[in-house]
Amino acid sequence: MDLSEWTPFMGNNWIRKHYMKFVYLLQITIFLIPYFYGTLFTHITKFSLILIGIFIFIIHEYLHIIVIKKKGDISLTFSGIFFWLHTNAILSKTRLWVFMSLPFIVLSVVPAIMSFYVSGNIKPIILFISWINSLISSSDIINSFLIAIKPKNSVFCRGYYRVE
Repeated sequence: MDLSEWTPFMGNNWIRKHYMKFVYLLQITIFLIPYFYGTLFTHITKFSLILIGIFIFIIHEYLHIIVIKKKGDISLTFSGIFFWLHTNAILSKTRLWVFMSLPFIVLSVVPAIMSFYVSGNIKPIILFISWINSLISSSDIINSFLIAIKPKNSVFCRGYYRVE
């Protein structure tokens, strides 16, 4: 990869330096949402919540993988509690946006909408799925907006982009 042809995805040094602070702020905000609405998931056992959370994390990562599995190699990197999927594939703007947004749409937006149409014991479980995935998706949400504002004919690879 000739870096002279590519621009860093986050070209602004200040944004690159403070990016995770924005992610943490979004996570804290999402974490507090159940407290604001009085939905504390107290009627679901902690063990069940942990199992659902692990299952949602696995599905979340799988949804990322299916978007890029035929485009190139995939590797998983982690630091503390944060995981990142990396690929050497060159992705179009649309494919990268779908890569970043699909887990959030499928596991947060769709269950949130479904919660309006269900009642009983299933409603808090569906809301928990939406909530826990939103926490997991915090970085993806921010990246989706950053991808959306890039030029129309952009292609992306390993944290860089160029306009074709």
